[in-house]
Amino acid sequence: MSTEHTVRSFDEELKTLVKTVLRMGGLAEAQLANAVQALVRRDSDLAGRVVSGDGRIDAIEQEINDFAIRMLALRQPMADDLRGIVGALKISSDLERIGDYASNVGKRTLVLNQLAPVKPVTTIPTMARLVQDMVKDTLDAYVERDLDKAVMAWSRDDEVDELYTSLFRELVTYMMEDPRTITACTHLMFIAKNIERIGDHATNIAETVHYLVSGNPLRAARPKGSGQGEFGDTLDDIQELNR
Repeated sequence: MSTEHTVRSFDEELKTLVKTVLRMGGLAEAQLANAVQALVRRDSDLAGRVVSGDGRIDAIEQEINDFAIRMLALRQPMADDLRGIVGALKISSDLERIGDYASNVGKRTLVLNQLAPVKPVTTIPTMARLVQDMVKDTLDAYVERDLDKAVMAWSRDDEVDELYTSLFRELVTYMMEDPRTITACTHLMFIAKNIERIGDHATNIAETVHYLVSGNPLRAARPKGSGQGEFGDTLDDIQELNR
């Protein structure tokens, strides 16, 4: 009877862990959606709420870390249960970074709203919608333990990269044609890079879900669109210095 109670108690803890990850994922999704809306609508109040809301995601990540570590120490799980706990830790780390990037979009939107609008801002939501779908689908795959859905979300990352490359070239063209747009276009480049990086973290989650469900890593070559490399890496480096 005691063993049965222990197993039932552990199962409840695993369910609680999954629910907490999903709560964190819901907040990260909302942060991204609100950040893009703030950009499109030039809504500084909403952008400010996105920036200030990042702390809630950080707090849930810490909650997951503490809970998972306690489970590892007290339960000493093996096989599927161990993958479930480690997977939750990895997914929460990716969700925390998604929250950070959404917050960065909010911060740059606050600056952009002080400048004259430029046309490319209307093309960013297309990429953002695709990334939002990737995040949602990977979280759905996580809770449903759906390998196919995880792989489908994973495979869409190259489309995000292609959109980012196209937008980057468009912004460079605008800056060359009208130097007055350089400041605004530079902020839009960073915003586009933030959204592209969120897509990368959604891809990470899809890979974690694949391993969590199957016990095997996703062995296919990771999708990566053309044009990723020098310029994208430089933006990443600059952004890390400014965090």
